[in-house]
Amino acid sequence: MHADERPSIATLVRRGLFALPLLVALFASAAASAEADNAGAVVLHAARLLDVDTGKILSPGEVLVRGERIVAVGVQVDHPVAARIIDLGDRTLLPGLIDAHVHLFLHPGAEDSQTFNESVPERTIRATLAARDDLMAGFTAERDMGTEGAGSADTAVRDAINHGWISGPRLRICGNAIDILGGHEDAIGFNPDQHALSNATYANSSADLVAVIRSQVKQGADFAKIYETGKDRIAGDDFSSPYQFSEDELRAAVQEAARSGRRIAVHATAEPGTGMAARAGVASIDHAYQLNAGTMAVMREHGIFAVPTFTVLEYFAAHAATPEAAARYRAIQAYHIGQFKLQLAAHVPIAVGSDVGPFPHGTQAREFALLVQNGMTPLAAIQAGTLHGATLLGWDKDIGRLAENYYADIVAVPGNPLHDISALQRIDFVMKNGMVYRQ
Repeated sequence: MHADERPSIATLVRRGLFALPLLVALFASAAASAEADNAGAVVLHAARLLDVDTGKILSPGEVLVRGERIVAVGVQVDHPVAARIIDLGDRTLLPGLIDAHVHLFLHPGAEDSQTFNESVPERTIRATLAARDDLMAGFTAERDMGTEGAGSADTAVRDAINHGWISGPRLRICGNAIDILGGHEDAIGFNPDQHALSNATYANSSADLVAVIRSQVKQGADFAKIYETGKDRIAGDDFSSPYQFSEDELRAAVQEAARSGRRIAVHATAEPGTGMAARAGVASIDHAYQLNAGTMAVMREHGIFAVPTFTVLEYFAAHAATPEAAARYRAIQAYHIGQFKLQLAAHVPIAVGSDVGPFPHGTQAREFALLVQNGMTPLAAIQAGTLHGATLLGWDKDIGRLAENYYADIVAVPGNPLHDISALQRIDFVMKNGMVYRQ
């Protein structure tokens, strides 16, 4: 008899070929199997859900999660038997936030002294606590922009998070940043006879850059960070910063990183360094205080992100050691805001990066409020910290939006962040990879 010729269960029962107890057992087994399949399912329900692609608010909003992935999103989704229902009330569901410029190995205080006064094991422990604080604030993915002298210790932090040993965001890491001798992060101002170490790794030529990048890849780096400009100077409207690597040197670094599927991020604040970096093909220009029209056109054409980092400047201005230092930071801040408005008008791609570390971890959602204060719409700022961040980190197929088959990296905020962007500073529900970390 062929499979499609087999009698149904109902037919077998009518023929008396199925005992009632056996039939009951069959149905019970099927129900138990379905319940087991749905035991790990979670339905999130809230008053609103933000579609970050369109800016549309679904009301109410629901997300069905099974395991580490999103199964469905809508006003109403299927509620499987045995699924856990989490009702978040008058909140808005949106994707986990992404900070593309963090320093897990820094905490408030003199950055240089941390390198001298704290051991790498101590700094690594502090970094794990910083990662936890950032996750609890709703940042489910981050790019760590240099350990500031702790070498490849961030590889261990990233891997511990991936193994589930500690809680923290998804991480892209680079180890030490790369700098020239006497450059931006070198230990300048100390007694030279003490041979104080740089917070970065030296490279002084194209060959050096290639060698350092290869070494960092060996130690687990996901990308490389290069200091392209040095100490910033401002006098009135005259802002400048010396470049450190030539365009050809940067191009060699970009080519070497690309050989192993990696990219380059640069600390670059002013021309001509910002333009050199853009033409060399870097992934992002971080800080980006000054971009001329040609540089902005290149960035727009090639999808190179500017990462503004407003929050750290605000913090430095408010916590400067002297009135003169505070005035300098405020002048740079004002210049940066003016230039940022030009970048928005030129449609330069923007990704959120706070430079957290010099100021307390877990407080960097302030960056969204400053982006809006300085000219972005709330939706554009949220897109910069979700969709654009995911693209910059190379995870745009997995995170950055609430959609089927994406990782269940989900946060909830009280109220509606499109009406009050500061709501992102009050996140009180965090799910990453389908696991609830804060509720």
